Amino acid sequence: MASIETAAEHERILREIESTDTNCIGPTLRSVYDGQEHGLFMEKLDVRIRNHDREIEKMCNHHFQGFVDSITELLKVRGEAQKLKLINSMEELKQCRVQQRNIATTIDKLTHCLPVCIFKCFVSVCVRYYPALRTLEQLEQTCLPRAGQYRFCSIMAENIPKLRTQIRDTAMTQLRDFLESIRKHSDKIGETAIKQTMQQLNSGPCLLYIQSDCLNCLSLQVPGAQDLVDFSPVYRCLHIYTVLGLRDVFENYYRKQRRKQARLVLQPHSNMHETLEGYRRYFNQIVGFFVVEDHVLHTTQGLVNRAYVEELWELALSKIVAALRTHSSYCDDPNLVLDLKNLIVLFADTLQGYGFPVSQLFDMLLEMRDQYGEILLKKWNITFRQVLDQDNYSPIPVSTEQEYRHYTSQFPLQDPELEKLPFPKKLPFSEFVPKVYCQLKEFIYACLKYSEDLHLSSTEVDDMIRKSTNLLLTRTLSHCLQYAIKKKNVGLAELVQVIINTTHLEQSCHFLEEFISNITNVPPDTVNATKLYGTSTFKDARHAAEAEIYTSLNAKIDQFLQLADYDWLAAVQGGGTLTASDYLIDLIAFLKSTFSVFTNLPGKVAQTACMSACKHISTSLMQLLLDPEVRQISMGALHQLNTDVKECESFARAGPVAGFQGDTLLLAFSDLRQLLELFTQWDWSTYLADYGKPTCKYLRVNPHTALALLEKMRETSRKNNVFAQFRKMDRDRQKLIDTVIKQLRNLIAQHHT
Repeated sequence: MASIETAAEHERILREIESTDTNCIGPTLRSVYDGQEHGLFMEKLDVRIRNHDREIEKMCNHHFQGFVDSITELLKVRGEAQKLKLINSMEELKQCRVQQRNIATTIDKLTHCLPVCIFKCFVSVCVRYYPALRTLEQLEQTCLPRAGQYRFCSIMAENIPKLRTQIRDTAMTQLRDFLESIRKHSDKIGETAIKQTMQQLNSGPCLLYIQSDCLNCLSLQVPGAQDLVDFSPVYRCLHIYTVLGLRDVFENYYRKQRRKQARLVLQPHSNMHETLEGYRRYFNQIVGFFVVEDHVLHTTQGLVNRAYVEELWELALSKIVAALRTHSSYCDDPNLVLDLKNLIVLFADTLQGYGFPVSQLFDMLLEMRDQYGEILLKKWNITFRQVLDQDNYSPIPVSTEQEYRHYTSQFPLQDPELEKLPFPKKLPFSEFVPKVYCQLKEFIYACLKYSEDLHLSSTEVDDMIRKSTNLLLTRTLSHCLQYAIKKKNVGLAELVQVIINTTHLEQSCHFLEEFISNITNVPPDTVNATKLYGTSTFKDARHAAEAEIYTSLNAKIDQFLQLADYDWLAAVQGGGTLTASDYLIDLIAFLKSTFSVFTNLPGKVAQTACMSACKHISTSLMQLLLDPEVRQISMGALHQLNTDVKECESFARAGPVAGFQGDTLLLAFSDLRQLLELFTQWDWSTYLADYGKPTCKYLRVNPHTALALLEKMRETSRKNNVFAQFRKMDRDRQKLIDTVIKQLRNLIAQHHT
């Protein structure tokens, strides 16, 4: 039973070996080697191999003849195959030659078309750049004609004008962007250029004045113009329009647009005059505009020329000058005007460095100098008034050498006698003298500041300062002194001090002359040099103060005279002695006190004041006599008036001020004295007999005056004699008066004829 199963198993393994792939026979062989009948299996395997070998041998024997026949046929076919192969090779060679010829033709055609394609691609990529136009021109004139009549070549030829238009429009867009960019950056460009000028001025003014052939170098020296603005669009657009044959169109467009921008730049803001920054922005924009134009002028060939730029500058210059005249006229601050002047000078120097003529700007600065002078005069008018209002009009007391040197350093006082006096002592003038003198020097410094950097000669600067100082003296200071002299409540003591002060200021005028010469380096004795009018100014002020003293003194006298209360109908006193009126005694006391403080005045002033006062008293007393309101005057009233006149003559004879010779002061009362003597002595026969003769005792008695007074006495006589008309003495007196009146009228009539 076991042998049958083993035999069956071996058979199965053999079949499996015959039918199984060699790669998978491993497990089968393993089962053989693992079995117990290994030898038996090997025997069966040998039997099976021998059976297969016999079958193979039979198969080979059966087919051998067919194999031999096949080999014989194959040998016959080999010769024909070689012939067929040769024929195929010839056909292939022919086809290859055709292909080679076609390839050569294609290569030749592509050689002509390739530049077209390359240029087309280049144009598509470089449409933003002007080389594309050159490429289009080469493509149109050279490449496309060589390429042949291909459809794509026709399409390209049709698109070339459109590409040119596209390039032109793109360039124009970039140009507009450029114009907008320089409009925005003009302020910054101008600021940079002005800063560059400031640096050059600090290094040396000679750098500013460069010959015209070096202007381009100066332009390139300014950092910022090329950094802030890319100029390539204008160059690119210029080249593109030049290639397109439209250069004139581009030049006209560019210039037109820049003119529009110029008008905008030159239009100042309405409030420009309010701050210096407003002027600064205005100047920065203008400088920036012309720096750009100058750069374009020197970096392009004919886009703008010198004539165009100069024409544009002439237009700008007229508008700038007009704007500055208008806006500067609103300014009343001298510091702002001075800062504006310095800014205009810097503005002018900057543009002059680029070759632009700026003489009109400096002419305008000279016009502004007059405006600046007027503003200074207004400022110093306030200053002088404050000094005069705050002054105490008293001599300055000094207690120490330091105080004394303090004042003498402010004012050139030269008084050896005063220096010898011990401390404490008093300076002859009041505070306003050193203060006014210092303010005069400050004004001169202010004038000098404006004249700096105006390219003026020393002589011109000296002349300008002297003329301005003369205006300050003759107009401003003179008016202030007149104001101080004539204002209300100015006493005689204050007026006396004004005279002393102006005398010292007058004496200091030559020191002012030397001061101006020192700061201008122009000798004061230079030919045609303007002289200061300080001497005449202070003389006029002193004369005004003197006249005011006379007027004030007379006004004070009038106040006393208003207290006069004469009894014009008083009877003649018998044996009693008359005394002067109370008001006159007070008046004489006042005059004595007043003239005692006149000792510091020039002698002539004190003498004139005294003579004026005496004449005024005499004239006023005469007017009292002749007052139309006083219709009657008695002999008693004349005696009282005569007594008062004697008191006045006694005052005059005593010499209230020094300097009068003999009885000169008594002459002030001579008219009144002769009139009163004529009436009190009733010496009409002498008067009528000697009238008109040089030796007449009553030479100063006017017949009209005598007649008027006599008529008033006749009225008094008539009223007193209403009830005594039968008294012979009174009747005789009345007749005598009538007779004298008649004779006086005849005398007047004769001399009138």
